[in-house]
Amino acid sequence: MERATFQTLHTASLAAPPLRAGLTADTARKAVRRLRPLLGTQSLALTGLDGVLAWEGGGDHHGEQLAAQVTKAVQAGRTRSFFVDCDRADCAVRFGVVAPLTAGGRPKGALAAFGTHDSAAVARATEEVARWVSGQLELAELDRARSSLIEAEIRALRAQISPHFIYNSLAAIASFVRTDPERARELLLEFADFTRYSFRRHGEFTTLAEELNSIEQYLELVRARFGRRLQVTLQIAPEVLPVALPFLCLQPLVENAVKHGLEDSVERSLITIVAVDEGAVARVSIEDNGVGMEPGRLRRILNGEGGPTTGIGLRNVDERLRQVYGENEGLVIETAVGAGMKITLRIPKYHAGVHAHAPTGREG
Repeated sequence: MERATFQTLHTASLAAPPLRAGLTADTARKAVRRLRPLLGTQSLALTGLDGVLAWEGGGDHHGEQLAAQVTKAVQAGRTRSFFVDCDRADCAVRFGVVAPLTAGGRPKGALAAFGTHDSAAVARATEEVARWVSGQLELAELDRARSSLIEAEIRALRAQISPHFIYNSLAAIASFVRTDPERARELLLEFADFTRYSFRRHGEFTTLAEELNSIEQYLELVRARFGRRLQVTLQIAPEVLPVALPFLCLQPLVENAVKHGLEDSVERSLITIVAVDEGAVARVSIEDNGVGMEPGRLRRILNGEGGPTTGIGLRNVDERLRQVYGENEGLVIETAVGAGMKITLRIPKYHAGVHAHAPTGREG
């Protein structure tokens, strides 16, 4: 009994990965090869709404007859059993069961099992396996929805990169062209690398090292404009540099510190960025001596009540951290009017599904 249970679970685990990519001819072919031994039927087929995607076993010449049964099963929304009309002596398929597949409340296709004779047990088993397949397709849609949401959130952060920052950076670079051409060249490379990183197309995650490198480039461009008014201190433990974290996770927090420290004040801005190793997590904090914020207003911003463009960076990062690491792993923010702001986040070093791409380096 235990061996049979283990074998069933093992077979299901092998069929799940392709189905988590959605229902296509390729994923259906890989999945049906694993599922047929699970049911022990003569043949097994996976179909979409427009036809057979994969058929394992004999009797694949009954594709047209199956298509008609799939249409009926999908329209009725329930499992159908039917006798197979075949005059070929070498064909062992005489009976079929079709169970609809759904995801998100919408029909996606069907699972069809074929055998030599009518069997109520096979009909029930086919229906149960179809429910399991539907569950995998549902998870596939959730994965796609999550990826689309994350991409939309990253696009929102990219859109937040102020046109004024871009204009002011280019103006600052232009001011050095005649007086210090080498400095202008260096700043232009920093600007190119910063924008290349911010608008890159691959990967939901990056490393702390890459994110800090982009922050350094951003700060270098800010220094070109504000000079000695900006003072930045970095305290980074080398062992946390390879830790993976969501892309564009720290950069908006540093931009927030610059905005409230320099653009909202005439005094010197002091920003401290600390990243330390705390065993299973890396703790990162970004602190500024800017104008701060009333705590009630901060809560409204994080709750999405501050207006369509207010605090989008803080809210976006907080939401993405909670989506990736869990509801308790959002930003911890300490602030008060006139008292600056300190933002702390804890990044688990090892978390399922969080893997960064290899560093890209400077191009050209």
